[in-house]
Amino acid sequence: MHLNPYGEYAVLLAASLANEWPADRAGIEERTRQFGMTMAFPVAPGDHEATRGVIDAWLEVVDAADDPTRARLLNAQLAAATAYPRLTDHDGEGWHLHYRDQNQALPHVLRAVIGVGTALHLTTRGMHRLARCAAGPAASDECTNVVVDVTRNGRQRYCSVRCANRAAVRRHRAHQR
Repeated sequence: MHLNPYGEYAVLLAASLANEWPADRAGIEERTRQFGMTMAFPVAPGDHEATRGVIDAWLEVVDAADDPTRARLLNAQLAAATAYPRLTDHDGEGWHLHYRDQNQALPHVLRAVIGVGTALHLTTRGMHRLARCAAGPAASDECTNVVVDVTRNGRQRYCSVRCANRAAVRRHRAHQR
């Protein structure tokens, strides 16, 4: 049963922002559109920098050493969001849930949406399904991208086919030696 769209899409949005940070506020808002957010956000000074802070805090959750630490960090971010779920019917799209107050600034909305989405993702799919690319520290061309595992079997370790192939080639060459 699909109860809430904020899970997968919000976490994928956060990973997209973390993996390829937009140059300006317009780029952030465009990215939110790509991941299904439709409402316009009122412009506020410092939106770009404040949103970067939201993503940096979220990366602490990604990089947490263990599940209790991950949960503690995420719970703190959820508490800081101070938004409550609300029914809305903006733009005639039909009634649905938002995790934000009316006319809230972009960074505040993203803190709430990404926090709730991450909590839903980790509790429904598994606490291990958010990590850095496995091609990272051991690779000569270190990849630090975030991997949001939305696969059926829960074994996604690489951010892309390219990183997975490079790791396979490295393992093959090491085995040949």
